[in-house]
Amino acid sequence: MDKLAGMAMFVRVVESGNFTAAASVSGVSSAMVAKHVRTIEERLGARLLHRTTRRQQLTEVGRLYYERCKKVLSEVELAEASAAELQASPRGLVRLVAPVSFGSHSLAPVLADYLARHPEVNVELTLDNRAPDLIKEGYELGIQIGEIEATGLVARPLRPYRRILAAAPGYLARHGQPEHPELLNAHSCLGLSYWRHHDHWHLLGPNDEFCKVTVTGRFSSNQGSALRNAALHGAGIVLQPEVLLADDVAAGRLVPVLPAWSYKPTPMYLIYAQDNRPTAKLRSVIDLLLKCFGPAT
Repeated sequence: MDKLAGMAMFVRVVESGNFTAAASVSGVSSAMVAKHVRTIEERLGARLLHRTTRRQQLTEVGRLYYERCKKVLSEVELAEASAAELQASPRGLVRLVAPVSFGSHSLAPVLADYLARHPEVNVELTLDNRAPDLIKEGYELGIQIGEIEATGLVARPLRPYRRILAAAPGYLARHGQPEHPELLNAHSCLGLSYWRHHDHWHLLGPNDEFCKVTVTGRFSSNQGSALRNAALHGAGIVLQPEVLLADDVAAGRLVPVLPAWSYKPTPMYLIYAQDNRPTAKLRSVIDLLLKCFGPAT
């Protein structure tokens, strides 16, 4: 603590211009200020200031020491502020953006449980399949599927996003269950109209076997929930996020197609702006999402 006090006093001397001004700011005598500086110089074995009756000037060692002191004191201030923040209760509005299927089926229930534990926090969740621009659009947190191209963001990896194939029992009774991805081109495949890979499915199978298959179908949509409903009514084979189809598969309304295969898992990230002093609400939500959706350990 004596070293930190000395560093702080030296910085005040440099920034206020002389010992007298630094003493006035610090509420001590000029002699005490001089003692702090002299103690540092003796410890370092080097002069920090050229002193005359009218002015003082930093030596080369003094300039370097001054810059280092400012960084050290800034870190100390940050550490103390962060410790105080850790004891604060989360409160305020958290604005998040996430892909539609993941946000509605996986994220929303987790956030509902979070709100039950933190009555002073409000959450605004926007569902959008576009890659978000957090800063421009005013979001504090985002979930992004696919690689991050934007700069200046913290990107924390989550579990890869998995898509599976499924169809209604009635459809498979009429058209049969394909035994290999290459046979999908003989089926009606339901695709996302905006997805650039809607007519080419890149499937990963046992032993990391890869198969790129060209698919066709009579029905497409820009929303996965519409494709799911079409599949439930026997329109064809759907390729959609596992979280969207899991309940239907468990209930037998949909049957897995090529269960050993899935769309090549896509990286997924929790993204947010760099902040050395995150608020309690933001930190608590980040910790929660990493706990619930972070990579398996």
